[in-house]
Amino acid sequence: MPRTAIHTDLAPAAIGPYSQATRTGNTVYFSGQIPLDPASGALVGEGDVAAQARRAFENLKAVCEAAGGSMDDIVRVGLYLTDLSQFAAVNVVMGEYFAQPYPARSTIEVSALPKGAAFEVDAVMVLG
Repeated sequence: MPRTAIHTDLAPAAIGPYSQATRTGNTVYFSGQIPLDPASGALVGEGDVAAQARRAFENLKAVCEAAGGSMDDIVRVGLYLTDLSQFAAVNVVMGEYFAQPYPARSTIEVSALPKGAAFEVDAVMVLG
């Protein structure tokens, strides 16, 4: 099945040999989004995991829209935090972006993330 790369200038450009997302059939697989400002490429919300999560979800939302979908079409998210004690703050922010039925989710504590971010999100979306 052919793959189509998804790109939008409203989310940070890929910082390596990958696409912001890739569509195959009616499924879109999203690369991880960290809290980078799409215009400057600078890390947003240093020291504030809620601000970082909000920026990362905004980036994810922009790529969703570029792929022809919305956050309501996301069926799975992966959350990555460098400090799992910040999970409650991230959970509140996630509630701002998703409604029931919520996507399936995994939450994983990691030792480090690119650019010194404290939060990253990836996702899978199914269209139509």
